[in-house]
Amino acid sequence: MTHPFFLDAPLPRVLAHRGLVTPDADGIAENSFAAVAAAHAAGATYVESDCHLTRDGVVVLFHDSDLSRVTGDPRPIAEVTSGELERIMGPFGGLITLEQALEAFPQLHFNIDVKAPGAAVPAGTIVAAHAERVLLTSFSDDRRRRALAAAAARRPGLLPATSPGSGSVARILAAVATRSTRLALRALGGIDALQIPERRGALRVLTPRLVAAAHRAGVEIHVWTVNDPEEMSRLVAAGVDGIVTDRADLAIERLHPRA
Repeated sequence: MTHPFFLDAPLPRVLAHRGLVTPDADGIAENSFAAVAAAHAAGATYVESDCHLTRDGVVVLFHDSDLSRVTGDPRPIAEVTSGELERIMGPFGGLITLEQALEAFPQLHFNIDVKAPGAAVPAGTIVAAHAERVLLTSFSDDRRRRALAAAAARRPGLLPATSPGSGSVARILAAVATRSTRLALRALGGIDALQIPERRGALRVLTPRLVAAAHRAGVEIHVWTVNDPEEMSRLVAAGVDGIVTDRADLAIERLHPRA
């Protein structure tokens, strides 16, 4: 059965990677309140973001483990309070917490990558009430499973959608390589979307065989991070269901042109 996360937008999905920051968005940072608002204004249904935990236990949308790249402050997020972070992010489009994102943008669906071990349980607890419009993922399958378990504990019944971590992706690729439908279906069990790069170094991750196996199992394939409209079209033609992109505005224009 299709998870509700996928029911409110047409294929192919456009997932706004860390919100939307266009070249003319002077001073606006990724994963800021302004970046999420820009994605929403551009017509995005899905925002892909990341989360960390502040020193005072607030789950915030942020990719890096420290502030240096985005703000020039070298401190780790885990050593900064949410109040401090709000002041620091003020000139960069404003801090947005996971709870704020879900409440301020009720029309948006959020694809949340749990970056920090300490964020798994609180993130899962927060998204439980919004499970129909959240997908939880992490490069760590342990973090992903702990977040899902926390969501289930808070709201039994509907779990957020989920995409596998690195270990599970490796097992899926190995199962598909055996050409065994049974092994592939088993490896793909329990997930809703397979979110992958087209390549990992010299390894081609996305293959026709993987696309066929995923679709046979009822699993969508989303490819990251694609910013060229021609590449977007090529991947969709190859059977990809979703494009994770820094330029959701260009993706919507290319993949969902208005009649």
